[in-house]
Amino acid sequence: MLVVGLTGGIGSGKTAVADCFAALGVPLIDADEIARNLVDPGGDALKDIVTCFGPEILDSHGNLDRGRLRHRVFTDAVERRRLEAILHPRIRTEILARIRRLDAPYCIVSIPLLVETGQSDLVDRVLVVDCPTELQRERIARRDGWSGEDIDGALQAQASREQRLRAANDVIVNDRDLDSLRRSIATLHRTYLEASNATPR
Repeated sequence: MLVVGLTGGIGSGKTAVADCFAALGVPLIDADEIARNLVDPGGDALKDIVTCFGPEILDSHGNLDRGRLRHRVFTDAVERRRLEAILHPRIRTEILARIRRLDAPYCIVSIPLLVETGQSDLVDRVLVVDCPTELQRERIARRDGWSGEDIDGALQAQASREQRLRAANDVIVNDRDLDSLRRSIATLHRTYLEASNATPR
């Protein structure tokens, strides 16, 4: 089975791309969804996060205060590496387990920090979703309501646009409408089916 790693900067539109592939029946493994499960109450990583960052990282209901944690790790590289050391090995293990359970011509593995964490060995091809930085910023502000400081921190914590493009086997430029995006994905879908020796539909 061909394994395609989907990545891109925050606000580039990775979720829209992943949703379009899923609509074509392509199995999708989402590293962010795995991470959310790990930090939910009773999740495998929550106890270690509280031990590392202190009980103040929880809200009044005992759940992870994601906004507080995000601010801490985006503004402090040492804190970010501590969180990554807790989460990334667990995420990697779960991704591999899910890949092994699949039976399909190809699958999409969405890993936002694929380039930053050097996990390209998990995939056969790297698909980068790209868009201009200013458009990223507009989307983040509109979608999440983040401050300029938090947006700056998120962008600085990730690989640069140039670094991601250098790592790419395939690129989708997501700076137009949804129909344009779907057409680009339909073309790649045929390419990936052919690469996996499946019959394009």
